[in-house]
Amino acid sequence: MQARSWRFGLATAALLALTACASQKPVLYPNATLQQRGDAAGQQAIEACMRRADAAGLDYSHGDVARRTAESGAIGGAGGAVGGAIYGSATRGAIAGAAGGATAGLIRGMFDRNDPAPVYRGYVNRCLAEQGYEPIGWE
Repeated sequence: MQARSWRFGLATAALLALTACASQKPVLYPNATLQQRGDAAGQQAIEACMRRADAAGLDYSHGDVARRTAESGAIGGAGGAVGGAIYGSATRGAIAGAAGGATAGLIRGMFDRNDPAPVYRGYVNRCLAEQGYEPIGWE
């Protein structure tokens, strides 16, 4: 029974991680360019501009999840070392605290919105504007 619940938990966490990693895309204002070229052309322009941003070396994400995971691991490790020193083993406490803190940071990061980095968003918006599209936001 425990093996099943463990597998179910792992599968659920993987699904949540995939959902959280879904990236946002620009929403285009229905101006004359979009009306003339059509929605499909607008979506192709979005994809092309996002590829150009990637090719230019711009990173979509802020790297916040990795940073928060590392911070939480460090905080957990310090707290665990103190608790472990009080109760018998600072090393074991530090390891357990770091693992728990990193896990908490990772899970918290998975539930944050996956907004694009400001420079990436600006690059894609400008690329679209140069083609006559008007991005009004990202979702």
